[in-house]
Amino acid sequence: MKWIGVLGLLLCSLTVSAHNLRIGFGTHKPPYIFEDEDRGLEHDIVMSAARHGGLQPTAYYAPLERLNMMLRKGQLDAIAATNELNGGDIVYSHSYIRYQNVAVALRSRNLEIQQISDLARYSVNAFQRARFLLGAEFQRMAQANPRYREEAFQIARNRMLYSGRVDVVVTDMRILRYFNREVYTQVDVTQPLTLFPIFAANDYKLGCREWALCERFNLGLAELRKTGEYAQIEGRYAIY
Repeated sequence: MKWIGVLGLLLCSLTVSAHNLRIGFGTHKPPYIFEDEDRGLEHDIVMSAARHGGLQPTAYYAPLERLNMMLRKGQLDAIAATNELNGGDIVYSHSYIRYQNVAVALRSRNLEIQQISDLARYSVNAFQRARFLLGAEFQRMAQANPRYREEAFQIARNRMLYSGRVDVVVTDMRILRYFNREVYTQVDVTQPLTLFPIFAANDYKLGCREWALCERFNLGLAELRKTGEYAQIEGRYAIY
């Protein structure tokens, strides 16, 4: 009987452990991720959906390249803000958020950009793994453009844009506008910009090591939408 009790405790422990979810989020990118505050539009949606799916999520923050490496090594169970274009031997949840990336340049540069391939003529700075997540045409441009770079930290992209150290940045405008508040004493953020809407909207998903985790997340996400909590989370960040 004693061994049966011990075995029961072990099984319970494994069951609880199986419900833990180590989620990797990208670095500080308000309003989607407020890293130091464990909140943000994307953070709150993902964490709440996971809880509604019966999971116990813990958030980890790192640059996207490192997150992908951690996932491959089994140091994380899932990563946020990804999709099938990212590649890798993982499975993907339903879409939980949509980003709208644009190419942005100082208006004073008078750049001509009508399609993604036009970026090949300029120096370009984008977020990590943009070369995969923004599609095949963007990947071809990135591979052929010696002046293409990816930067983990959005605040650096703001500095480079307004200081003229790069011709074009690729970003979501909500993130760019937020970081203007943090760099306005370093660079002139009042300079007029030109936006080039050459990208389709990106639906982002959770990338999981196991399908069962994505399935639980999907159930939680459906519940989040059904109860109206998803809309409430959106409302909290509408000012951005």
